[in-house]
Amino acid sequence: MKIKDVIYSVGRSGFFNRDLAAIKAGARADGFAYPGKPMSPGFAKIVQPGTAISVMPLLDDGQVALGDCVDVILTGVAGRDPLFRAEQHLPFLRTTMRELLRGRAIDRFREIAEEIDGLIHAGRRLHTALRYGITQALLHAAALANRCTMAEVVSREYGCEIASAPIAILASCHKEDAQMIDRMILKRVELLPHASFQQVERDIGFEGEKLIAYAQGVVGRIREIGDPDYRPRIHLDVYGTIGELFGDNIDAIVRYLGALEAAVRPHELLLESFVIAASREAQIDAFRALRSAIAKHGYQVKIIVDEWCNTLDDVKAFADAGAADYAQIKTPDLGGINNAIEAVLYAREKGMGCCLGGTGNETDQSARITAQIGLACRPDFLLSKPGFGGDEALMIQTNEMLRTLALIEASRAGKG
Repeated sequence: MKIKDVIYSVGRSGFFNRDLAAIKAGARADGFAYPGKPMSPGFAKIVQPGTAISVMPLLDDGQVALGDCVDVILTGVAGRDPLFRAEQHLPFLRTTMRELLRGRAIDRFREIAEEIDGLIHAGRRLHTALRYGITQALLHAAALANRCTMAEVVSREYGCEIASAPIAILASCHKEDAQMIDRMILKRVELLPHASFQQVERDIGFEGEKLIAYAQGVVGRIREIGDPDYRPRIHLDVYGTIGELFGDNIDAIVRYLGALEAAVRPHELLLESFVIAASREAQIDAFRALRSAIAKHGYQVKIIVDEWCNTLDDVKAFADAGAADYAQIKTPDLGGINNAIEAVLYAREKGMGCCLGGTGNETDQSARITAQIGLACRPDFLLSKPGFGGDEALMIQTNEMLRTLALIEASRAGKG
């Protein structure tokens, strides 16, 4: 099977891009907006709608594959590529990339994905969003060409065993939306609420009291309306604010995490991005020191790295250093999805947990493809996406996994 042509369209992503530098510098929210001037390159506003480019390879038998180019919400931060604007990349896609893909055999995924992911144009690699979307489309095309699921393509080419049940999902909730958290509790999601704690004064409190009160409120609500046997893990993403509050005082941070852990008992606590350091090496050192101190105090809280863990090499560095309990493998940050696949498999090999995550700023298609990769690679959990509505993302990802498993089971039964 070959690629006959490639069609592109510009559309919406599932959320927004935010200028974290401006927010950290004290920009004040006005509803969902942040009035004021942006500080990061490419931003016209501090918060602006995200965009997506759909990549649609047309196969020579008439089938059409699909992948979506998107970036993360907090783009341009901690080693990430700058803000992705679709109109800047269309001329390249409609000429150079189109000609590169036309006529190419697509019976296998890995080799062509690695080629595209490593492509140099105008002296540099392609934007991560382009590599992400194009390789999604190539995986979908390979599945269409082989008349199988994308999970089966990944399993065959990377030698991994497909899961027998859906992967757990972390429901990413708005911290102010109590009804949304209620809905996720009633649907028995495995992890919640993720939320977003980006400013010390507003979200954490100068004594850390606001975050503890919030966590207690979530646990209290689980107790009030959840099933008696429902014990989700509590996941909080603090975007470096704990480090801002306590500086480099690891002892103070550990004591605070102990109090936070006590506040969520009997639930397991996962804390993401307690600090955002100035470099990958500094991030590894900080995480390794905190993890050691947590163990010394006998606490059970698990720490998750996100910022400065953007590429396959980054994931390998954190895993090799034993610096984190989990890595948030943020799929758009890794560029080609071949890298996300390898990152999950490497983390598992090294004994580091991982979330095959991403961002609310993705699309239905990128979420479906991530779900299929999850089935093949078996990370500890997925992040709900796209958007932050909860219900829609949970539906898209769960149903994609259940459909895929049913198709695989039927295919195996037919061959038996």
